[in-house]
Amino acid sequence: MLPLCRALPEAALKRLNSAVYSGWMLRTERLVLRQWTDADRGPFAAMGQDVLVMRHFPALISREQADAFVDRATAHVNDHGWGLWAVEHDGAFIGFTGLAVPRFDASFLPGTEIGWRFAARAWGSGFATEAARAVLAYAFDELNLSEVLSFTTVANERSRAVMQRIGMEYALDFDNPNVPEGHPQRPHVLYRATRP
Repeated sequence: MLPLCRALPEAALKRLNSAVYSGWMLRTERLVLRQWTDADRGPFAAMGQDVLVMRHFPALISREQADAFVDRATAHVNDHGWGLWAVEHDGAFIGFTGLAVPRFDASFLPGTEIGWRFAARAWGSGFATEAARAVLAYAFDELNLSEVLSFTTVANERSRAVMQRIGMEYALDFDNPNVPEGHPQRPHVLYRATRP
């Protein structure tokens, strides 16, 4: 049995509800979360080849893999109206944030995951936290989800800090079956948030 997560505190709710929803687009004070465009493909592919950005993933991703990711994310947003949105700041692509349905077997699934990945140049400005708060609010306010999950490698302290800042709580450790046995990135941590 998984430990239950406390409801988000009132101060966290006020921050979450600062996002503006407009069709398939979310706007925050500094960011636009939107559908992907062809102009995003090059910068996203560059992120997949950046060893700093990808250090908590099993491997770098090729241009073909990056394009396939963008194709899947675009199709999901087109089909469902939500998913992994491209994030822009001052008109420039800086990464992605959004919701996805994990495709592996685990005791805590099925469920909906919130995730993000940003270019290294965008780190340290609070963009991941700002975007994730907007997505979490969307998940609860618009999609009426009762729970949202997030997971990362044990060593990914930056992502774990974002999870904590948006009101998620540690739930458990697990081995990610999408990562080969014996790989240092296989041990993961799960965080969760429940709708107030």
